[in-house]
Amino acid sequence: MNREILLPSTLTLGIIVISFGAIIIRMVSGASVFAISAWRLGVASAILLPISLGRGTLKLISKPNFLLSALSGFFLSLHFILWIASLDYTSVASSVVLVSTSPIFVGLGARLFIHEPPSRLLKIAIALAVGGGVVVGWGDMRLGGMALQGDLLAVGGAIMAAGYLLIGRRVRREVPLSGYALATYGTATVILLIICLATSQPLVGFSVQDYVWLILLGVGPQLIGHTSLNWALEYLQASVVSIVTLGEPIGATILAYAFFGEALTLTKTVGGAIILIGIYLGMRTGNKAVIAD
Repeated sequence: MNREILLPSTLTLGIIVISFGAIIIRMVSGASVFAISAWRLGVASAILLPISLGRGTLKLISKPNFLLSALSGFFLSLHFILWIASLDYTSVASSVVLVSTSPIFVGLGARLFIHEPPSRLLKIAIALAVGGGVVVGWGDMRLGGMALQGDLLAVGGAIMAAGYLLIGRRVRREVPLSGYALATYGTATVILLIICLATSQPLVGFSVQDYVWLILLGVGPQLIGHTSLNWALEYLQASVVSIVTLGEPIGATILAYAFFGEALTLTKTVGGAIILIGIYLGMRTGNKAVIAD
């Protein structure tokens, strides 16, 4: 399939699957933030392990790239901890939107660390996408107190997500997908397991229903969703991929309405439309770069 078609198709599939993440997490009733994150990444790592070993992709990773992959896993683990914690204080829609402000931090980091400054059109796309996110989340700013605390946790998650995407862009140009994904998800799993053990957070003893949701979280949003993004990072700038991730709040908002009855307000609808315009412009710049290559 033509890569110009395969890239947007794969990213669309990835974002649709990732959008179910917040919904599935809400369904888990008996596990802590750390346990949910550990299970999510652990399930994905367990599936990737035989694939990577069979293809020998771990052996192809140089020591510097392995260390960078481990650092990416560190950022990813903190991203999930902060984001999942935010769901206890604010709405699904606002949490997902604010954690998706990462394009701002990715744009800054891309210029400073990987020498990929955003083009003028990409800057406009980032501004529109993030601006749409602010519109969607504006209603929670008026709630104050606990909602604001949740919003701040989500922004912290956005900064960690930016580090994860930037390192992915740097490493994926040299490292096969299964090897990078296993090194990153595996490192994040180990970090989260250590945190769970150190803080006496139970990793087992949940209901059968919770186990089903945790496995689905690892197979769907993590393995299929995040690995789709990591595949695209070989071909697209991190800034472009980060803009595409802003499709998640649109999907999550619709799903939150369907599952939890969270209102589709005017601000969320208008903000979602602005985000879609930003994604469209971002993908235009991405496709131009692919054609140029």
